[in-house]
Amino acid sequence: MALPAPHSWWIDSAPAPDRSGATLPATADVVVVGAGIAGLTAAWHLAQAGRGVLLLEAAPVASGVSGHTTAKVSAQHGLRYDQLSRRKSPEAAGAYARAQREALEWIDAQVAEHGVECAWERIPTNLYSTDDKDVHAYKAEAAACTAAGLPSSVETGASTLPFDVTAVLRMDDQAQFHPRQWLLHLAEKIEQAGGVIVEGCRVTGVEDHGRTVVTADHRVAAQDVLITSHFPILDRGGYFARLEPIRDLVVSGLVDPAKAPDAAYLCTSESRSFRTVPDSDGGVRLIVGGENYRVGTKTDVESGYAALADFAATHFGVTEVTHRWSAHDLVTPDHVPYVGPFHPGADHLWVATGFNLWGMTGGTAGGRLVADQVLGRADEELATLFDPARADLDVAAGVAKDNAVVAKHLVTDLLKAATTEGSVESLAPGEARVGRIGGQLVASYRDEAGTVHSVNARCTHLGCALAFNNAERSWDCPCHGSRFALDGSVLHGPATAALSVHGNAEDEKA
Repeated sequence: MALPAPHSWWIDSAPAPDRSGATLPATADVVVVGAGIAGLTAAWHLAQAGRGVLLLEAAPVASGVSGHTTAKVSAQHGLRYDQLSRRKSPEAAGAYARAQREALEWIDAQVAEHGVECAWERIPTNLYSTDDKDVHAYKAEAAACTAAGLPSSVETGASTLPFDVTAVLRMDDQAQFHPRQWLLHLAEKIEQAGGVIVEGCRVTGVEDHGRTVVTADHRVAAQDVLITSHFPILDRGGYFARLEPIRDLVVSGLVDPAKAPDAAYLCTSESRSFRTVPDSDGGVRLIVGGENYRVGTKTDVESGYAALADFAATHFGVTEVTHRWSAHDLVTPDHVPYVGPFHPGADHLWVATGFNLWGMTGGTAGGRLVADQVLGRADEELATLFDPARADLDVAAGVAKDNAVVAKHLVTDLLKAATTEGSVESLAPGEARVGRIGGQLVASYRDEAGTVHSVNARCTHLGCALAFNNAERSWDCPCHGSRFALDGSVLHGPATAALSVHGNAEDEKA
C-alpha cells in the first residue's frame, strides 16, 4: 500500500487562526511556555482565576505532540495500577486514578457546558493480549484498577475483535475526542478571559531565578513561569536524564463502519492500538498506532508505518492510508509525570512533563495541578505523588539506566561517525549519511530532486551524534530526543538552538 507524506489528520481537519507576529510585552503576570494540552489547560485555569496569562509557543497552537496523538481520553493507562500499587502503594494508585478520572470528567463537563464540537464520545477502552502468559497480569490489573476506583473486568478467549486474543481488560465510561478541536476551544477561551497567545515564539531560556523568559530578541519578566513545552527546555533539574523519548507511529484511513472496532483498544503484547473517529467528510476514520521506539535508534521508520498499514488492511479492510504521523512521548522511570516546582527551591518556576504516552488525561491532570500550585490551592496528595523531586528507587534506577544508554550513544555513535567518510558525491536521491568532512561531523541528505542538505551532525543540546529518520526526513538525537528538520531548525527539544548549515552543500546537485 502506498503511503502519503507524514501529516496529521488532526491538524488537517481543524484549521486555526494565525497567532504569530505579536509584539511581546516587557512584563507579564504568568508566562506559560508551550501550547499543548498541559499548557493550554493550565493557562485556562489561571485565566479563569483572574491571572494575566501570556502563552508562548514556538509552533502553531496544538500542532506539536498534542496534534500528533491517537487521543484516547482514558484513565486506563496500560498495566499501570497493579505496578503503582506494588511499587508505591495502593493509596498512590488511587491518587493517580483520581487525577485521571477528574481530568476526564472536567473535559466532559466543559464540552457539555459550552457545546464544544470536538467529536467527544464516551466509550469503553480496552487492553488486549495475544499471549497466554498475560492472563494472570490482566486479572491482577483489573483488581488493582477496581481498588483504585476504576471498575474493570477481564474476559478471556472470545472477543469482538477480528483476530484471536487471549484476554481483554475492559474499563467502561472512558472517552475519545478530536484533540485539536478541543485545544483550539481552550485557546479561544483563554483569549476571551484576557490571556494573550503568541505563536512562532521560541523560548531559549529563563533567567533571574526563574522569573525572566528569554527569546531570540525579547525578555519578559513575570511573577510565575510554567514550562509545559513537552520536553523541558531548561537543563536545570536534570530532566534530560530522567525522561526517555519515545516515538509512536500512527496511520489513518477510512473504514467500513461494519468492520470498524466497537471501542478503543491497546495491545500490551505487541505495539498496537486502534480507535475510530467521525471523518470530516462523513464516514468513519480508523486510527492505528504502534511500532514505538526510542527516538534516534531506528533509521528505517518507513517499515514501521508499512507494518501499521498492513495491520489496518488485514484486520479492518482499510484500502487507503490517507494520513500518517508520529507521536513523541516522554516516559518517566516510575511512569508518573513530573508536575510541580521545576527544581527544589524554585518558588515561581514550574514544570509539567512526562505523561508516559497518556497525555490526554495526564496532560490535562498535569495542567490542572500546576495551575492550582501557582494559585496556592493544590491538592497535596497529588502534589506529593507528582513531585518532580520525589525520592524513588524506580526513578534512581531509571536515571542510571538512561545515563548508560546516553553514554553508549555519546561514545559509540560519535566514534562511528568520526571514522565514516562523509563525502556527499556518492549519495543517491533519498539517501542520508553521517560522517566526517574536513574534520567536522556532518549530516547530509540528498533529496529526490538531487539537492544535498548538510548540517552539523552533533545535537545542539549535549553534542550526541544524530541519526536520520527516513520517514519524516529529520535528524533525530538518540540521547535525549531532540529532532531537527533538514535545514537544521528545531522540531523537538530539549534542544533550543538550530543545527548550523555545513558549507554550501545544500546547493549541490547530483
